[in-house]
Parts: sequence; C-alpha cells; structure tokens
Amino acid sequence: MERDLKALSAQYKHALLNDVIPFWEKYSVDWQHGGYFTCLDRTGNVYDTDKFIWLQNRQVWMFSTFYNQIEPREDWLRIAANGANFLSTFGRDEEGNWYFALTREGLPLVQPYNIFSDCFAAMAFSKYALASSEDWAKEVALQAYNNVLRRKDDPKGKYTKTYPGTRPMKSLAVPMILANLTLEMDWLLPQETLDRVLEETVQEVMTDFLDQDRGLMFENVAPDGTHLDCFDGRLINPGHGIEAMWFIMEIAKRRNDTKTIHQAVDVVLNILNFAWDKDYGGLYYFMDSEGHPPHQLEWDQKLWWVHLETLVALAMGDRLTHRPECWDWYQKVHDYAWSHFADPEYGEWFGYLNRRGEVLLNLKGGKWKGCFHVPRALYLCWQQFEAMQSEQT
Repeated sequence: MERDLKALSAQYKHALLNDVIPFWEKYSVDWQHGGYFTCLDRTGNVYDTDKFIWLQNRQVWMFSTFYNQIEPREDWLRIAANGANFLSTFGRDEEGNWYFALTREGLPLVQPYNIFSDCFAAMAFSKYALASSEDWAKEVALQAYNNVLRRKDDPKGKYTKTYPGTRPMKSLAVPMILANLTLEMDWLLPQETLDRVLEETVQEVMTDFLDQDRGLMFENVAPDGTHLDCFDGRLINPGHGIEAMWFIMEIAKRRNDTKTIHQAVDVVLNILNFAWDKDYGGLYYFMDSEGHPPHQLEWDQKLWWVHLETLVALAMGDRLTHRPECWDWYQKVHDYAWSHFADPEYGEWFGYLNRRGEVLLNLKGGKWKGCFHVPRALYLCWQQFEAMQSEQT
C-alpha cells in the first residue's frame, strides 16, 4: 500500500461521517425513554433494550466529541443530551456510584460493581459539559472522577470475588484508563491534579506492568509490579497493551518526552510480533506469556477494538517517530481490519471474528460493543493523517 496520506485521510473521514455516525444516529437513539439502544443486529434492528452504563456514557462522550471537535451540529448535541439527561437521572445509586446496567426505562439492573462505569461517566460528562456549557454536567463529571480516584486501589470494593490477602494483584486496566480519562478532563482539572495523576499513571504503566526484559505489557501484576505464575499473572491482552501505549504517547507528546514516545512504540511493536497470528492474520484476543493454554476460551478470536486501537497506535507512532516498522505494521493491520471487520453492505463494523477471520457474531452492537471504538479510531486516524499531510507541506 503506497503511502497516500490524502487518500487515507479521506477513507477514514468518509467512513466516519457517511457510514458509522449515520448508523448510530439512525438506529440507536431511544427518543422515548432516553439513552441509547446498543444491542443492534447487522442491519440495525434492536434485539435487547437493556442499557449498559459503559456504552451509554461512551456514546454521550462520542457525540459530544463530534460536536466539540468536528462540527457544532445541533443534532449531535441533541443526541448527546438525550443520553446525558437519562444517565444523570437514573445512572447512579444514592451514594453516587454508577450502576453497570439499567432497564430501558432506567431501573437499576446490575449493581455498581465496576469502576469503569465511573470512568466513562467522568469522560462523558466532561465533554458534554464542554459542548453544552451546562454547569451541572461539570459537577457530574468531577464527582465521577473523584469516585475513580477514591476507588482506584480497590476497584470493585465490596463486590470483589477474590479472597483478600492470598494473592493480591492489580490490573493494567485501571492506570491506563485513568491516564486517558485525565487527559480527556484536562480542561476541568486543577493543573496540580492533572500533572500528578498523569505522572503517576505513566510511571505505573511503564514500570510495574511493562516487562523490561521482554518488552511486553502484562495485564495483571502483584502490587509491587512483580510477576505471578498463574493464569491471570501470565495474561497478555494485546489490545489493552497497545491501546495503553497510544495513551502514553499522547501524554509524552504533551511533555515533549521523545524517549517515552519511542519506548511506547517499542512496546507496540513487541506486542505485534508476539500476538500476530502468523497462520490466519490478525491479533489474538488473549495470550499466555509462557505459551500455556489461556483460560479464556475466546482467546483466539479476532476482535474489532483490538485492531482499531492498533491502527491508532501505529498511525500515531509513525507520525511521532517516523520509524519504518510502524508503517510496515500499519499497512498489514489496515489491510486486515478493513477487509474483515468493515461491512459495506449494511454499514458499521463487525465486532467478533473466529481465528480464521470469519464473522462469528454479525451484531453491530451488544453488551460490550457500542458507539465508541470504531468511530473513535476512525476519527483519530483521520486526524493523524491530516496532521501528517500538513507537516509535510
């Protein structure tokens, strides 16, 4: 694939504005009760009306971001408001913790056991406040953010299933999402908080979770950063590791920290070499660092978000470092992703393929897939390619 930045920019922009956004605008908005339907089949029909807080907040964030960064279109702000108003009314318990799932009408279904509900609420209401200029949305965002800071060392609290003290471990998911969340909220946070949290999260990700000898990002480690010889301790989640690295690149770029940018690119390339399926192409979902059988039965599936986050990381890495390996890998992942996940017949992207790259579930949205990874990655890649063009002139 020739490096035609203009054509690439146009491809991602067209797919975002003329395919993916219209799909969610047309099929997902629940104008009757508020919020969004995320369980959409291949053609956009709703097959379940439960509302999952992660995905509700992500869609508020997404349409607020479109309004703030692409074009201040009133229809986009109206869609964001439809979710924000629903969530501010029904999304939290009496203590301010965000539920995991609600009924269509907003009744709580699943307890607030998961810190990521609070993370995505903070992201969503931060960007909605910026778009709408509503002071109450700022308050919701900051309350959710403070919840995350309060809970980050014990993310599940009373809802944890593990027995205390026997094998304590911490997850990469918490510091990586906190890094991204803090960047998203930079306009709302005091400078001291912003600098401190970004420094702490970068340090934790690049010291405790990064295996310095192998250059791989581990999903779980002991509290002191050492490895644990068990299923969870050996777990490599390629998509998480790669997504975390473009978060780190963004933070390092703010600081003009070239060394950390290159270190993050090294990790992306190491994960790709470790996790690429040499027989069928694509990236594995889960792997065991020592080559033992993973306990996740879906370990060899090929998932949409893993490949989309990889495209973002490689486009960003190529722009920031000009290392030829980034572009070589970008071409390979781009060709795989666009030929396997995109659905030119009915729009949007498939989410779940088997190892051979055949569509396993032809849904466009569900309990975990919503209006987030596809549009975010298309937008970010479009922006990277536009920036590369302007930097060449």
